[in-house]
Amino acid sequence: MTTQQGLISHLIELRSRILKMLVSVLLIFVVLSPFAQDIYHILAQPLLNALPDGASMIATDVASPFLAPFKLTLVVAFFIAIPYILYHVWGFIAPALYRNEKKLIAPLLFSSSLLFYAGMAFAYFVLFPVAFAFLTSFAPEGVVVSTDISSYLSFVLTIFFAFGIAFEIPIAIILLCWTGVTTPQNLRQKRPYVIVGAFVVGMLLTPPDVISQVLLAIPMWILFEIGVIIGSIYAKLAPVTN
Repeated sequence: MTTQQGLISHLIELRSRILKMLVSVLLIFVVLSPFAQDIYHILAQPLLNALPDGASMIATDVASPFLAPFKLTLVVAFFIAIPYILYHVWGFIAPALYRNEKKLIAPLLFSSSLLFYAGMAFAYFVLFPVAFAFLTSFAPEGVVVSTDISSYLSFVLTIFFAFGIAFEIPIAIILLCWTGVTTPQNLRQKRPYVIVGAFVVGMLLTPPDVISQVLLAIPMWILFEIGVIIGSIYAKLAPVTN
């Protein structure tokens, strides 16, 4: 097989896998669509619990009551399909890896899904109740807190992605150590800068209150330490190039 034929076959395989990923998301979306309103209600519950008596969420756009729940449902479908998507990513890159590399990369792909879900769960169950209770308590007298459902959805999805990605820190550190870009010893020496950076990131990605910033910064620091520990193990198994 020529180089050009090999490239074409890889592109065909890539297209096939991408189509399967998209179809999986679409199928999950179709299944979840009848429950779009219920899914949005679950997402809005942390804010609804924090709102004062008599307050509620509002829709400032005519189409928002219809579009916001279905937009959320599509995102949820993507989140649910992440393991299947990673399965196809693994299926595409696995043939190019050595046996020892496969043994190292496969657990990382599986762990990355769990960490992403853990980040979103942490945001929903820990951050949201604390942050919304704090923010709504500072409404001036005579001001009724009524959040637009589309604005709330955009805010919450941003936080979900931020926490999901932030919880991938151990995976990033492990890959950096395994590929030789850095070493666990070097990362330990930069620990003070990492701690400061975690609080800066927490300040940028969370609502403007100290509690929310700390709730993101501390897990990021802990995940950094976990990544360094596991990265030390992976560094010993780093691929040897001749």
